[in-house]
Amino acid sequence: MAIRLSIRDIKKQLKLVLILAGTGLVLIFGYIFYLAQDLPSLDQLENYDPDLVTRIYSADGEILDELFLEKRIFVGLDQIPNNMKNAVIASEDRRFYNHWGIDSRSIIRAIVINIINLGYEQGFSSLTQQVARTLYDTIGFKKTITRKIKEIITAIQIERTYTKDEILEMYLNNVHFGHGTYGVQAASKRYFGKDAGLLTLGESAMLVGILPAPARYSPVRHPERAHYKRNVVLRVMRDQRFITKDIYSEARSIESENVLERQAKGKAPYFTEYIRRTMEKQDDRLGVNIYRDGLKIYTTLDTRLQGIAEDALMQSIKRNQDKLNKRLFNNEEEFSQLAYLGIFPEDTVKMMMEGDSTLYADLRNKLLVQGAFVALDPSSGAILAMIGGRPDYHDQYNRATQAQRQPGSVFKPFVYATAIDNGYPVAKQLLNQPLVLRVLNAEGEWEKWMPRNYDGTTSGLTTLREGIRKSINLVAVRVVKELVPATEVKSTAERMGISTNIRAVDAIALGTSEVYLLDVVNAYSAFPNQGVLNQPFGITKVEDRYGNVIKEYYPIREEVLREESAYVMTTMLQTVMDAGTGGSARWRHNFYHPAGGKTGTTQNWTDAWFVGFSKQLAAGVWMGVDDPRVSLGESQDGSRAALPAWAEFMAAAHDTLGLKRVNFERPDGVIDVEICATTKDRPTNLCPIESEIYIRGTEPSQTCKVHRRG
Repeated sequence: MAIRLSIRDIKKQLKLVLILAGTGLVLIFGYIFYLAQDLPSLDQLENYDPDLVTRIYSADGEILDELFLEKRIFVGLDQIPNNMKNAVIASEDRRFYNHWGIDSRSIIRAIVINIINLGYEQGFSSLTQQVARTLYDTIGFKKTITRKIKEIITAIQIERTYTKDEILEMYLNNVHFGHGTYGVQAASKRYFGKDAGLLTLGESAMLVGILPAPARYSPVRHPERAHYKRNVVLRVMRDQRFITKDIYSEARSIESENVLERQAKGKAPYFTEYIRRTMEKQDDRLGVNIYRDGLKIYTTLDTRLQGIAEDALMQSIKRNQDKLNKRLFNNEEEFSQLAYLGIFPEDTVKMMMEGDSTLYADLRNKLLVQGAFVALDPSSGAILAMIGGRPDYHDQYNRATQAQRQPGSVFKPFVYATAIDNGYPVAKQLLNQPLVLRVLNAEGEWEKWMPRNYDGTTSGLTTLREGIRKSINLVAVRVVKELVPATEVKSTAERMGISTNIRAVDAIALGTSEVYLLDVVNAYSAFPNQGVLNQPFGITKVEDRYGNVIKEYYPIREEVLREESAYVMTTMLQTVMDAGTGGSARWRHNFYHPAGGKTGTTQNWTDAWFVGFSKQLAAGVWMGVDDPRVSLGESQDGSRAALPAWAEFMAAAHDTLGLKRVNFERPDGVIDVEICATTKDRPTNLCPIESEIYIRGTEPSQTCKVHRRG
């Protein structure tokens, strides 16, 4: 029986359909409105601010290192080759310049494929949708209908806000290329070691081939897959007539692109880590994030001097390592104990120590000779070079700024400076004879201590100048016992920038309290700088990504010694260089600029130091093994183990910078005085005469009583 519907029934059903459709549309638009609540606003779209790499620059304009969470370096669209742009469009969104944020053809095709496969098999993201998903984390990355709707809404907003070229520029600067790199410039640097503007057609195609699955198609880990994807992209570019058949054939014939297996290490890694830590302490006060804000950090380091320092230090390390190896290989008991030969094979460990392969991490603190180096500008405190450990075993421990080691005789200038600043002349004589002191031992108990000279010798009365020239321990100890107390020496050292805990005991004269290399080098720089100490600094200026200066840094100065005292100490340390324990810098290493310096050696030869300066440069070297119980070997003192690296650096650095030989400036308050060469008193006409410098008012008042007529 046929069912007939009246006009009224049809109207009712039509009305119901319209109501349902309207309700559906309201629900759909309501849902879209709901999803849009946490999407980026128009202001956010117009002022997008992606994370960028912060770069650390040397004083001579070299990029030392980069700091980032996501490695992204912004480049303009005009700096990106057409082949790269065309490869992206051909592979990712061929109708990019013809749609309004979403590609309706791609959507229809994806819907059909997904229905046929009863699952999510085909996506339909345009470049604009990918930009939306990449830039705005509120959209999310899960493959859901909700995310797609958010993408579409944001993509349409982006298309209304930006031109097509601006959108393409955003995409190329933000898309992920794997291995922590974001954007074409960072990827080009990572994989090919070049700027994006220099990418070839094949390299561009390989980068675009990575995009669908950066981990799967990494040219570092999966070169064959990356090569295959490169050819796929080239074929697509040919089919879409972005390149001719001949160009395609030529590019495809290249068997492999030159991909960097390892990312190039930054220059001066210990220094850049020092800068990073410095900036981390200041980023809140400056209102910046060093990992996201794309800052430019300009530093004081000179890459020419850094290179010279690394070469000189490494040569010395190798020489010292050879001597350590020889000593240990000839001492079965010590070698077995240090090398854990019950665990590790002896032959293998020996090969590693000789440099044939990398030494086991567990053995490095006992079997590797380490070194540290710092160079400063004495006039400003600017750090010109810094090495915190072996370049071939780089780690996070900066021995120039973090390692507290006993300085030995390198500490003696603080003892003598205290005496000179308290009015004692350099011709003051003290007995070079044994004495017994009471010292606290490790258990906190008092015990007798009888210091001795390095070579075991003694003599009679010895001047302060002679005491420091020959680094005579007994004279330095008597300065503390007879002229200036340990508390005053401690005060001098702290005033001159020594930041560690200096113990005010008689043994202070022999450098038994641990110090940092950077502190000592900086303190020495006050001597040629007329007693003015500069705080060491490594940063000159910080700029934001737009080139606006956020902060500039200038020398911070403080007078820590009278200029007369500083000059007298400078001449005493010159004596060490010209005729004392530092003399090999002259006759062996050919460094002839006016300079002063001091060796340092600790008990059992566990630490070797040399710190010194010219008028233009101050530098210091430390050599030792991380475990302070391990000796460098008998007679491996500061002049043998540390001075060569210092002297080789200073000679090459002055030549490289074209520095003239400059004498130290004598203040008016320092005068030449003729004295008796024997008694150091005012001479009679029978005295052997010598000339010595005095701070005015400290010259001898007593006439020699030895050389006179009977």
